[in-house]
Amino acid sequence: MRLKRGWPLLLLIVILVGLPILEVWVMIQVAEQIGIWALLATLVIHAVGGGLLMRYEGMRAWQALTNAYTTGKVPTGHLADAALILMGGILLMMPGYITDVVGMLFLLRWTRPFARKMIAFFVARRSKRLPAPRRWSGPGDSFGGRPSDGPPKRATDPTIIPGEVEEST
Repeated sequence: MRLKRGWPLLLLIVILVGLPILEVWVMIQVAEQIGIWALLATLVIHAVGGGLLMRYEGMRAWQALTNAYTTGKVPTGHLADAALILMGGILLMMPGYITDVVGMLFLLRWTRPFARKMIAFFVARRSKRLPAPRRWSGPGDSFGGRPSDGPPKRATDPTIIPGEVEEST
């Protein structure tokens, strides 16, 4: 399977294979310093604390979303916060210290704006490379590109068929 420009697939493989290997290496290094029981205790504390923090921050995000909807505002930042809280909680519940650091970056209220800006930067950078979306042309749509004699017709415009009308008797 090869994606366009190949590197997103390579990045996915590196994350799926390399991250667990790196996590295990870090855990071995930490276990050598503090011991296996202290390592297991910190991993359990991170998982439980992450679940509780995700619950608390998730409830705050849900309240902000409902307040935005009731006041008629568009909750774009609140939706991004809710997604980051979910991802942060999942990352904190996974065993490992690297995923815990990234999960905390997504979960904590004062680091979440930085995480949002970082993700927006990468998404904007990626979207600049993508081609412009093509307009769908389906039944009843006479759009076939931009003709030289004027603007393109919309799907709501009637289809014009030249001809003559004869009345039946």
